[in-house]
Amino acid sequence: MEAGNFWFRSRNQIILWAIRQYAPDFVSFLEVGCGTGYVLSGIAAAYPEAKLYGSELFTEGLRFAAARVPKAQLMQMDAREIPFADEFDVIGAFDVLEHVTEDETALRHMYVACKPDGLLLITVPQHQWLWSPVDEYACHARRYDDAGLRRKVEAAGFHVLRSGSFVTALLPVMALSRYLRRKSKPENANPRAELNVHPWLNSLLYAILTAERACIRVGLNFPIGGSRFLVAQKK
Repeated sequence: MEAGNFWFRSRNQIILWAIRQYAPDFVSFLEVGCGTGYVLSGIAAAYPEAKLYGSELFTEGLRFAAARVPKAQLMQMDAREIPFADEFDVIGAFDVLEHVTEDETALRHMYVACKPDGLLLITVPQHQWLWSPVDEYACHARRYDDAGLRRKVEAAGFHVLRSGSFVTALLPVMALSRYLRRKSKPENANPRAELNVHPWLNSLLYAILTAERACIRVGLNFPIGGSRFLVAQKK
């Protein structure tokens, strides 16, 4: 379901844009917390010659990822204990850090694993005031803001190149949805319902986020949005 969902597709487009913009000649890419391999599959299609690596804590996800991206080298790994040093041109963590209680430890390990002048790409859910039972069901430890995420990334040793919001145009709808669910119990959350959007609505929402991405590509930084992306470099 994620492969057809407007949000996952839009996030992949932002990730691919960031790679083209900041590391077009990369050779090796590690995704920390690759899940079912959806992001890796997009990178594999765009960069067939790249050496792709994916790590995931849960083996269930790795089984999906292995079928989806057979060329990638996959491993079970804890983001807080990355056993590499100066190894990868680009490291990505896409909606992963919010699940890690010791997110600063994970960032320090990503710094060590990155090659000198290597790139870090991150996406995270944004704005603590959007917190809802959906976050609790997803086992989030927090939602981020720009200043807090920058501070943690810079404390790990990285230099931030770009930080901005996305899913900005849909923020009012998202905020209303979270407000209406504020009294629901986390155990009653239905993750399939979040992904199962009617086809015409899914197409409309994707078109809206496509226009938003065009603004991001020309340099516009939205101050608020349901999610945040960050690009940083190891110096």
